[in-house]
Amino acid sequence: MENKPNSACETCGLFNADGLKKLGVKTDDFDFVVALAGNPNTGKSTVFNALTGLRQHTGNWPGKTVLRAEGAFEYNQQKYKLVDLPGTYSLLSTSEDEEVARNFILFGKPTVTVIVADASRLERNLNLVLQILEITNNAVLCLNLIDEAERNNIKIDTRILSKDLGIPVVPTSARFQKGIPELIQTISELANGKIQCKPRRIKNIPKNIENSVQKLSDSLTKEYPNISNSRWIAFRLLEGDTQIIEALKTGNIATNEY
Repeated sequence: MENKPNSACETCGLFNADGLKKLGVKTDDFDFVVALAGNPNTGKSTVFNALTGLRQHTGNWPGKTVLRAEGAFEYNQQKYKLVDLPGTYSLLSTSEDEEVARNFILFGKPTVTVIVADASRLERNLNLVLQILEITNNAVLCLNLIDEAERNNIKIDTRILSKDLGIPVVPTSARFQKGIPELIQTISELANGKIQCKPRRIKNIPKNIENSVQKLSDSLTKEYPNISNSRWIAFRLLEGDTQIIEALKTGNIATNEY
């Protein structure tokens, strides 16, 4: 990853959020869309509230019983719509929550995806982190509950983690507002192209599978020029993912309806 992937962390304690304006539920006019993803019980809602001003606009996702929460904030005269995705352990779409989270990241095309992980139980969270990085190029890992990790003598080298994942890593303790200014700055830098991510992806794929994936990916791109991550979709189609197959049949695979 280029342009100091962990640059926000380097200014820890020096940066402030003077340019931040919490907009609550005012989500009708925005410059960027930010998705907030993560496992349950990682403090994701606390991060959401810290950014938007403790107010949420709630409702159901179209055609789903799953609750959606949206809010907004303004930073340096740019407006960000924040979408709080359902907490989930996987994006393999075995439940409605997983389907909603995956489809928004894949088809909703958020400008930035913030992945909230529990710093005190990082190994349990990395599965979802790696799955999300297979879908999107523009992400930041919010290493939340860092105070809990420190209390349990857990030390995480965020610079090495950032290098290994290919995305920025920002340690936070959202309930105490620790690290939130740095997170906001990183979101802004990603949204404005000042940070370029090179996320970790699956490698060493057998040649016959790689050839099939590439052929199908090329066909998808030709049919849907604006499709997001045709390679990942090709993998899911080859694995018989019924939700992706249905999205392809209905045409939702190339829309922004999520």
